[in-house]
Amino acid sequence: MTKFAYRAAPLLALAAAIAAMPAQAEDADSTIIVTAPELTNEAEARVARTAGGADVVSHQDYADKSIMSLRDTLAFSPGVYLQPRYGQEVRISIRGSGLSRGFHMRGLTLLQDGVPINLADDNGDFQELEPIFFDHLEVYRGSNALRFGSGTLGGAINGVTPTGRTADGLYLRGDAGSFDSFRGLVSAGVAGDRVDAWGAVSADTSDGDRDHVKRRSFRFHGNAGMQFGDVVSSRVYVSFNNINQEIPGALTRTQALSTPRMANPNSVAGDHARDIDSLRLQNRTRFDWGAVTLDVGAFLNAKTLYHPIFQVIDQDGVDRGGYFRFDYAGDRIEATLGGELRVGDIKSRRFVNLAGRRGALTFDADLDARAATLYGEVRVKPVDTLSLIAGGIYADGKRKQRINRNSAAPVQDGTIARADFDAFSPKIGLLFEPAAGMQFYANYSRSVEFPGFNELAQIANFVPLDPQRAWTAEVGTRGRAGAVSWDLSLYRSDIKGELLQFDIGPTIPASTFNAGRTRHEGIEAALQFDATDWLRLRQVYTYSSFRFRADADYGDNRLPVVPRHVYRAELRIGSDALHIAPNLEWMPDGPFADYHNRVSTPGYALIGVTGGATIADGIDAFVDVRNITGKKAIGDISAAITVTDMSAIYYPAERRAVSAGIRARF
Repeated sequence: MTKFAYRAAPLLALAAAIAAMPAQAEDADSTIIVTAPELTNEAEARVARTAGGADVVSHQDYADKSIMSLRDTLAFSPGVYLQPRYGQEVRISIRGSGLSRGFHMRGLTLLQDGVPINLADDNGDFQELEPIFFDHLEVYRGSNALRFGSGTLGGAINGVTPTGRTADGLYLRGDAGSFDSFRGLVSAGVAGDRVDAWGAVSADTSDGDRDHVKRRSFRFHGNAGMQFGDVVSSRVYVSFNNINQEIPGALTRTQALSTPRMANPNSVAGDHARDIDSLRLQNRTRFDWGAVTLDVGAFLNAKTLYHPIFQVIDQDGVDRGGYFRFDYAGDRIEATLGGELRVGDIKSRRFVNLAGRRGALTFDADLDARAATLYGEVRVKPVDTLSLIAGGIYADGKRKQRINRNSAAPVQDGTIARADFDAFSPKIGLLFEPAAGMQFYANYSRSVEFPGFNELAQIANFVPLDPQRAWTAEVGTRGRAGAVSWDLSLYRSDIKGELLQFDIGPTIPASTFNAGRTRHEGIEAALQFDATDWLRLRQVYTYSSFRFRADADYGDNRLPVVPRHVYRAELRIGSDALHIAPNLEWMPDGPFADYHNRVSTPGYALIGVTGGATIADGIDAFVDVRNITGKKAIGDISAAITVTDMSAIYYPAERRAVSAGIRARF
C-alpha cells in the first residue's frame, strides 16, 4: 500500500493543485500544438463523404497523454488493434492486416502529410511517424483508403502536421515519468500573406519498463508553403529521425506473467537493437480552379537500419517517387483520379553478431523494388440523400535481389531472383443520409497485397509466394443525435493466400507461407456520450473473428495473435481548465498463441487515468497514470505452430507508470 501511494503521489499532488485553482480558470483555453481547426475540419468533411469506415483523431484527443507511440494517439479509433511490445514498438493491425507479422509492419499504408513512409516493397517502420508532431490523424479502414492509393486489407493511416497558418507562435511541451523517461518538444510557426513555415524538434529518452529496453530519439519535422497566386500553391516538407531502441525480446508465458521486467537472455547477450536514421524530403504543389484541383508531388526517403538480432542486419536504402491526384467536385458528380510511383534500392548486409557489433560478413545483396498504383473513383448523387460510388485501383510491383555474397549454401554468389506482381481491385458502394448528421453506408471491394523482401527473401534465395487476395463486404453507420455520437462498421473478408507467419526452427527455414482460405470478420464500434459540457464518456469496442476455412492442417481453427473482444472506455470529468479522465482497457479473453489452438493467453483489465489543468495564461499541466493496479498480463504474441512451456513468444503488458508534464504557448 505504501509503495502504491508513493507511485501515485504525482497524481495526488496535481489533483490538490488544480482543486485550489481560482474559478475564473474555467474560461481558459486548452494549450495544445494546434491553434486553428481548418485542417481537421477538412479531414472530417472528407470522412463524411466516405462510404465506409473512417475517422479523424485530433491532437486534442490525446494531448494529456505521454505520447510515446501510435497506440497513444489511436487508442479510441474504432477498429484499430494496437498492442505495445516494448518501448515505442507496437503491433498495429486493422481488420487483421499483417496479422502474424512479429516485427516491423505490413498490411497497412502509413503516410505523413499524404506521402507513404512504407518502403517500395511496402514494408515499413512506423516509429518514423512522430505522433507528438501531428495536427490530426486520418484513419481509413480497408478499401476506404483508396484516396491514398492503398489497396491493402487494413487500409491507411495518415498523420497530418501543422502549418504556419494553423499553429502560429511558439509552443513548448515537456514531460517526465517512470523509468527515467523524459520527453521534450519545441515547435514554432510563422505566417505572412503568401508564405508560411512551421518546424518542430522533439527528443525522447527512457530506460523503459523492462531490462535492455533503453531508447532515445531525436526528430525534426518542418514545412514551408508558398502561395503563388489564386491558383497555384506549393509546400515543401523535411523530416529527420534518429531513433535508437534496445530490444528486450520475448519471454516464456511464466516469465511474462511473473517477472515481466526481465529481458530475454539471448537479446541481452547479442545486444539486440534497432537503430534508424532517416531523412525524408517531399513536395506537394496544388492547382486549385475551384471545382477542380490537381495535386502533384515528389519525394525522396533515405534510411539506414542497424539491427543486431540473430545476426547484425545493416541496410542502407533510398526510396524516391512521385504522385498526382486530380479531384472534381460538381453538384451531382464527384471524381478522383490519382497515381503513384515508388522506386527503392537497398544495400543489405548481414554479419555475425558479436554482442551487438559486426563480425564476419555472411550475406551481401542488392535489393530493388518498385510499386506503382493508378486509382480512380466516381461518386454520383442521384438525389440529395444518396451517393453511389464506384472505383478501383491497379497495382504493379517488382522485387529483385542480387546476392553478392552468401556464406550459406546452396545459394551462390551472383544469384539473381525476381518476382513481379500486378492486380486490379474494384470497389462499389453507397452512402445514404436520411437526416442531417446521420449516415448509413455499404461497400464491396477487393484488396491485394504483394509479398515484400521480408517474406520473399526468408532463406537468402526467394521463396515462391503468391499475393494475398481478399474480397470484403462492409456495412455501417455513423452520426450524431443530440448528446450521442456513434461509428459502427461490420465487415467480412474472404481471403485467399493470406500471408501468415510463425516462429521458425531447425526444420522450418521459411517462416512466412500462403494460407489456403481464411476469413476475417468483425465489428468496429465507437460510442460517445456528451452528457454535459463537463462530462463525456467515450468508448470503443472491437470484435475480431479470424479463422482458417477447411485448411488441410488447421481445419477451421482460429488464427492466433488477435483476441475476439477488446473494449476501451474513458470518462472525462471537468472542463479544459480542470479535468480528470479515468480509463479502462478490457480484454475478457486472450487470443490463441498457436495455430493448433491449444494454448491461449489470459484476459486482463488495465486501469489508468489522465488529468489536466490550466495553471496560468497559456500554460497547462497534465498527468498520465497507466496500469494503476500493476496488473501483470501478456500484451502481444509471436505466433507459433506448437507452443510449449519453454516457448519464448510472449511480450508482457506495460507495467505501472506515472508521467506528468507542462504545455505552454506564446
